[in-house]
Amino acid sequence: MAQPNKQEAPLTLDVFTAGLWKENPVFVMMLGLCPTLAVTNTVENSLGMGAATVFVLVCSNALVSALRNFIPKQVRITAYIVIIATFVTLVDYLIQAISLDLYNKLGAFIQLIVVNCLILGRAEAYASKNAFGKAVISALGMGLGFSLALVMIGGVRELLGAGQFLGFQVFSTNFEPWVIMILPPGGFIVLGCWLLLIGYLEQRRTGKVTAAEAASHCSVPQQR
Repeated sequence: MAQPNKQEAPLTLDVFTAGLWKENPVFVMMLGLCPTLAVTNTVENSLGMGAATVFVLVCSNALVSALRNFIPKQVRITAYIVIIATFVTLVDYLIQAISLDLYNKLGAFIQLIVVNCLILGRAEAYASKNAFGKAVISALGMGLGFSLALVMIGGVRELLGAGQFLGFQVFSTNFEPWVIMILPPGGFIVLGCWLLLIGYLEQRRTGKVTAAEAASHCSVPQQR
């Protein structure tokens, strides 16, 4: 039987917001890239995959955290996969019942959530070591961060590849769609552009912080 942690860090807002930007699963940790590149040709598909991932991530992390003191260490990975597969099966049937069209568009990538390294990684690295509340809040932040990244990529691809956003026509009929954007290479191109932009913004932010710290260290205290 696993031993409970003697002391855990308190639940703060950073636990939720870390997954949205600072530790974003796609743009920072580069996890779950298979569905990221495959299903983000439209915003609708991105939202559908994001919602399915949030459901599985939150539910599996909650159950793993609740059972962390009862799952033997030797079989923990097997137990985590069984838990994740259970919720993937549930969300698979839910999407099929709610929208058969969306289910057909997402295809096998719904079932492949069970091998998404983001889901299993959070169960092993976080949920199994933290209390129920922290595990759920962290999973919610990570899931929303993953969904945000999918929508950011899917929005650009749909806009340039079809002149639409969420099915609504944005550009005039004179606009010639960039067909490559809704094809698999378009996923690599848009993801690469987002990574370049985010890296540039992060570099500028850290550069300003470093310059401000250097200025504060070099400042001469005023004599009274």
